[in-house]
Amino acid sequence: MVSGFSGAGKGTIMKALLKKYGNYCLSVSCTTRQPRPGEKDGREYFFKTQDEFDRMVENGELLEHAGYVGHSYGTPRAYVEQKIAEGKDVILEIEVQGAKIIREKMPEAILLFVSTPSAEVLKKRLAGRGTESEDTIRERLGQTLRESEEISHYDCLIINDDLDRAVEEVHQAIQTFKHTPKRERAFIEELQQELRAVNGR
Repeated sequence: MVSGFSGAGKGTIMKALLKKYGNYCLSVSCTTRQPRPGEKDGREYFFKTQDEFDRMVENGELLEHAGYVGHSYGTPRAYVEQKIAEGKDVILEIEVQGAKIIREKMPEAILLFVSTPSAEVLKKRLAGRGTESEDTIRERLGQTLRESEEISHYDCLIINDDLDRAVEEVHQAIQTFKHTPKRERAFIEELQQELRAVNGR
């Protein structure tokens, strides 16, 4: 799971990561909002009616879900599990509350947080987009302060001051954390069985 401040460049990092390495795939979320021009069902989002979405919540088919600006969004469990079964490293680009919920359900999940080198750089990036009002920028900066309180719960902090380096750091972090003992329980148990057999126990 990749979280980060708005304007920190996590979307740009994800695009570059997928282009450079073939074993990753981005999770596709469900939403009740209407498709925008050029969006395709199953590619940008799985587009659902509110009734369909509510049924998915009821049946436990979503790893997490939330409401945002009058619409519902969620991460479909089946899609994520299918891609993992295909041998893919599935990446969820997700806000901190959703990441918290998923980590409770999937404690083996790897959490990365993307930040700018400083608050000043973040402010400049948000202003530099030229798409948001001063009020919206202030609101987003207020949100970053709340999000910063969750960073210590993540496995790795990625400082995005150079895109190529940030992409490489994300890749290396994922590959390293995949093999921490708590995520290699099946291998450890199998190894212990083999060691018992070798030792005649």
